[in-house]
Amino acid sequence: MDRVQRRDFLIAAGAFLAAPLAAEAQQAAKVPRIGYLATSRGPSPHLYEALLQGLRDLGYAEGRNIVIDYRDAEGKLERLPALAAELVALEVDVIVATSTPHALAAKQATRTIPIVFTSVADPVGSGLVSSHARPGGNVTGLASRTQELVRKCLEQLKQAVPGVNRVAVLWNPGTRGARTEQDMLKEAEVAARSLGVRLQFIETRGPEDFDRAFSEMTGARADALTVLSSTMLFAERRRLVDLAAKTRLPAVYPWREAADAGGLMAYGANIADLFRRAATYVDKILKGAKPGDLPVEQPAKFEVVINLKTAKDLGLTIPQSLLARADEVKR
Repeated sequence: MDRVQRRDFLIAAGAFLAAPLAAEAQQAAKVPRIGYLATSRGPSPHLYEALLQGLRDLGYAEGRNIVIDYRDAEGKLERLPALAAELVALEVDVIVATSTPHALAAKQATRTIPIVFTSVADPVGSGLVSSHARPGGNVTGLASRTQELVRKCLEQLKQAVPGVNRVAVLWNPGTRGARTEQDMLKEAEVAARSLGVRLQFIETRGPEDFDRAFSEMTGARADALTVLSSTMLFAERRRLVDLAAKTRLPAVYPWREAADAGGLMAYGANIADLFRRAATYVDKILKGAKPGDLPVEQPAKFEVVINLKTAKDLGLTIPQSLLARADEVKR
């Protein structure tokens, strides 16, 4: 073997031996991909940021040791199945689904890729998991328990608005399982009877229904308003607050963000905290845990937020007993 042949042989042998090592190094350096399925980041950028902060707290940095493929339905829930299918086609390692419709779309798209939901009212009733303790399948996450908030919200209104008799209930049908919606409405009726108030249920399918909905409230002489949680209503909370102010309806909402935007009162779980805690599920799954073995968690805390400026604008004096129980009083 002459010198040239020997050199070519050594180069070829070196390349052959290095190939498995290079493949192993490439596999070791594989960066996990997270699919993020949301309705619209625009009205609530703080929720996405809360998830990112949770990931940063666990040592992840977007673009360095993790990749996030974001899919935004731009307010159109009917787009969710196609967007979920896109994430599945990308072969992401886990899908973060922000609420019930998103989690259902993701589960329909895949039975193998792990799915973590960040805020679902009734995971069992919606058909996402078998039970809170043992979810089974490829789905787990955090429950917001919003169907249980109706009574508390009505109690807050009863204390804040003297003589309240008729309460309008604004809700968005078709965004949860039928069982969950029935439970929410039933809970509202039971709570109303025990508190001695009458309810006026008003459906809204989208923002285009808001003017009509508030016209119905004032036409029926509603004394106050409560809002049942939904993705669409949360995204449109600023407009709801503006319409409540325009019609001079004292209102209680299931999200603190509405009180931050000028709503009278809020009672509910801290949604941003749920998003932050979802990062823990992502971390465990990326480290090998099976979603079906990770119990669904409940909110760590429910918050009461009262906006005194709005109360003053409405001519209301919030009882000191209610203010004392508030987690935050905005002045």
